[in-house]
Amino acid sequence: MDFGLSGRTAIVCASSRGLGFGCARALAQEGCTVVINGRDESRLAQAAAALAPLAEKAGGRIVPVAADVATPAGQKALFAACPEPDILINNNAGPPFRDFRELTREQILEGVTANMVVAIELIQKAIDPMIARKFGRIVNITSGTVKMPLAGLDLSSGARAGLTGFLAGVARSVAPHNVTINFLLPGTFETDRLRANIEANAKKQNIDVAQSRQNRINSVPAKRFGTTEEFGAACAFLCSAQAGYITGQNLLIDGGVFPGAF
Repeated sequence: MDFGLSGRTAIVCASSRGLGFGCARALAQEGCTVVINGRDESRLAQAAAALAPLAEKAGGRIVPVAADVATPAGQKALFAACPEPDILINNNAGPPFRDFRELTREQILEGVTANMVVAIELIQKAIDPMIARKFGRIVNITSGTVKMPLAGLDLSSGARAGLTGFLAGVARSVAPHNVTINFLLPGTFETDRLRANIEANAKKQNIDVAQSRQNRINSVPAKRFGTTEEFGAACAFLCSAQAGYITGQNLLIDGGVFPGAF
């Protein structure tokens, strides 16, 4: 299927690795010019080198921007590279696992800023040009814990749920202009972050890493972890011309972990 994205421009936040990289790759393969982003210049350069051939083959290109999207300077750098993106993928790492009793006010505010406020600020900058062009696709990568909160990830779940509620009304207000706002809720995907969590759990439980990994796989009905390729494909579809009638929705991609029917 041709997603109708050739020639479009996209900003993909935190895309030097992991799920963001998967989204950038999928959009590059559809012929978009993609601004990729990360704080580590070396890792970002590696990502750009890997993605550039895919983008060029499809008629697009890759523009790396080393910046912290949580800062005004970082946001300015992103929009200097792509002043009026057709597509905006919001993505940011969540706070570390921590008992809620240990959270200070400063840590709570930092978590809310990183996982709620930053996405809103970026959307504020991107939305009006999208409305004027009658095309815009905004995808926010949140977490499966928005639907199924986990103790210890309370700050991440709360901030991301806050973003979801905040944008629910915004999504309906811009829908007449062919601008959509949706959410991707990942479960366990094969990423550096997951591998680090598995290693930490192995140490905590005094078991080897292989057993810790298998235990985690066993908790997923699909009996495997997701891949960044399939996550990116879902993102690209939500950005496609064909997805213009989908907005304000939360797409849970977790291999069946969430037990509900709705």
